[in-house]
Amino acid sequence: MNSNLSKSILSAILLTLAWPMNGLSLLIFIAFVPLLQILYHQPEKKSKRITAHFFLSFFLWNLGISWWIWNASAFGMFFAILVNSSLMTIVFMLSRMVIRKLSAQAGLLFLTTFCMSFELLHLHWDFSWPWLQLGNVFSETTSWIQWYEYTGVFGGSLWVMIVNILFYKAIRANEFRLRKMAIAVLTIAIPVCISLSIYANYQPQNNKAVEVVIAQPNIDPYEEKFVASDLEQANELFALIKPELTPTTDLILAPETYFTEGFGYSLPSLSSSFLYQSISEELSRIEPIQLLTGIQLYQVYSEADKTPTSNKMGNQWVDFYNSAFLSGTNSLQVYHKSKLVVGTETLPYKQIIEPLFGNIMLDLGGTVRSRAVDTDRKVFQLKNGSKVGPIICYESVYGSFVGGYVRNGAEFLAVMTNDAWWGTTPGHRQLLSYTKLRAIETRLPIVRSANSGISAIINSYGEVTKQIPYLKRDAMSVTIVPQNQITFYVTYGDYIARLSLFVSVLLLLISITRKKLIFR
Repeated sequence: MNSNLSKSILSAILLTLAWPMNGLSLLIFIAFVPLLQILYHQPEKKSKRITAHFFLSFFLWNLGISWWIWNASAFGMFFAILVNSSLMTIVFMLSRMVIRKLSAQAGLLFLTTFCMSFELLHLHWDFSWPWLQLGNVFSETTSWIQWYEYTGVFGGSLWVMIVNILFYKAIRANEFRLRKMAIAVLTIAIPVCISLSIYANYQPQNNKAVEVVIAQPNIDPYEEKFVASDLEQANELFALIKPELTPTTDLILAPETYFTEGFGYSLPSLSSSFLYQSISEELSRIEPIQLLTGIQLYQVYSEADKTPTSNKMGNQWVDFYNSAFLSGTNSLQVYHKSKLVVGTETLPYKQIIEPLFGNIMLDLGGTVRSRAVDTDRKVFQLKNGSKVGPIICYESVYGSFVGGYVRNGAEFLAVMTNDAWWGTTPGHRQLLSYTKLRAIETRLPIVRSANSGISAIINSYGEVTKQIPYLKRDAMSVTIVPQNQITFYVTYGDYIARLSLFVSVLLLLISITRKKLIFR
């Protein structure tokens, strides 16, 4: 077998085995070494073949981690994998150009910073898919990365790249190989030791507790989701959670899009709808309990009043929302999901693509139309004064985005999700695992209601302390202690990525305009 081909496949295997749920996180620190060998040890004339080797490695890695998207959409799976693999390949090929134009050292600096710039892009553009952000790899080894409260996930990405480069240099160099290897090992060990020290010394605030009953109704999204009426679903919800209610229960948490009958409910008239009035009446019997749950909403506009996100339906324009609401309050509190899943909830670059191809959305939520979003991270206030950040499904993958809830006053986080689209694949377990990172970054407890699981409570250390197994219809009562502190990461966000973007763009511009610099 071709040496480079073997190396590209080896990197893909190492990256896949290192990923959460596969249990071999340590492998991430050497996973890029074979690709670095390809990057640095090949003559310029083989650039096309080198590109193919990089693409193969990233394609196999993406496939190994994200194949489960097939359960929801075959097209979505291949599209996500092909786009992501292509972009990762571009990162390495541009690094190859910098090496040729400047130096080996400049190339390593560019590769490290441009990897982070690529991850930053994936957080903010219309094809956003940060699932394989390198810092996510430690979501099952949270004791190693308690310092994420200072760096966020990008700190983990930087750590991974630096250690891989050090191991590459240790293997490449004949002199001082053992010393270089020792440096690489220490670069793993020191951050872990720092993390363990933070873990041992961190003490959450001893504030007034909040008691939450988490519901896991376990409704099959393909067979049952749209059969029962929303009123029937409300009655089933209350029947499910009542055995868990106590005189001190503050909040009921139900999953994403729990109420989705028809096109949903008109946003302006939600508070006067029969469903909302029925829920309010039931809650009034068990005061002071409130309900936080997902719902599908819409708002109708005339031609003159239409919004950039609205969808044409006949002679009207309509905005659809994947939303959360908190009932049992004097004024209805509503939040609209803002990080939408590409291809199922939003049409990327809609103003360009829709006139050319029409609406090509998939039907995974009761409508085939693109959805509108909230422009800010709304925080709901409970009757007891506690403030909760309502996070809907995919939003829990975004670190700085979730930090916005904390900056707006959230004292704990509530995740509502429906992971049943992915069946018994690793998808639902990966999403839960990533959510643990948000707990460390914000140092807030998280309660999570998933339609079919895994519903859970996550403490401020990023540990799951209680959960309901996947595909089990159940409810559980949990007690959390809200926190009103703001971490360094929440304050400054993705500063590592922003600095990396500056450095990588600078190096790229220099490499384009100059043939040689002294970076030796």
